[in-house]
Formats: sequence, structure tokens, C-alpha cells
Amino acid sequence: MTDLSKEQREICSRFGAEFEASNFDLMVGITENFCSGIWPLNGLRHPPQGQTCGWYLWAGEQGSEEAGFFRSWHLQHLIEARPEVAKYLGLAAGWRFLIAPDYEDVWFDSKLLEI
Repeated sequence: MTDLSKEQREICSRFGAEFEASNFDLMVGITENFCSGIWPLNGLRHPPQGQTCGWYLWAGEQGSEEAGFFRSWHLQHLIEARPEVAKYLGLAAGWRFLIAPDYEDVWFDSKLLEI
């Protein structure tokens, strides 16, 4: 088991979440400002579809459902740019996280599973 897989499984265990590995060749939705250093970092996971692993990530206090808010990016590039989120990307569909320096919140949101 790789160190990253171990960290992801530990996060899942700590919050009572199912582990669902993210394929590093798939795409995530991120905002343009995600790699800018803005806090907090937010993530939510819908069920994977097609070439996406289901993750949508943004920086700052507010997200948006506006068209064009998210852009596609390879998961591998995301992890290289913001490695602090990597340990949360094993959370299964329906889970969310919000992190900032010295702050962490992880919770289940059943609405993310509705299609």
C-alpha cells in the first residue's frame, strides 16, 4: 500500500467513510483560483461519470453552480499543485471536506448522490 493510499484510508476510517480510490488518470472539476493559495479549500464528490472521478474543488468561502465555474483538470496535476488535498480524495461519493491551516471538517452529504 502506498503512503498516499494509507493516508486516504486513515481519513476514511477516522470519519466513518467508505474508501473509494480516485483514478489519477481521470479528471476533476476545479476553480481557476484553486491553486492560488486562497483558503479554505473545499471539495465534494459526486458519483464518478465518464472521464471524471466525481471530485469538484474550489478555494474560498463560496462555491457556485454557475456555468463555467469549474474547469477540467487531471487529478495527477491537482495533487502536484495542492498536495494537502490528496489525503481526502479517497472519500467515497457523497462526502465533502473543508480545510484551512489548523482546520479540518469532513462530512457526508446525501444530496451529492442524487442524480
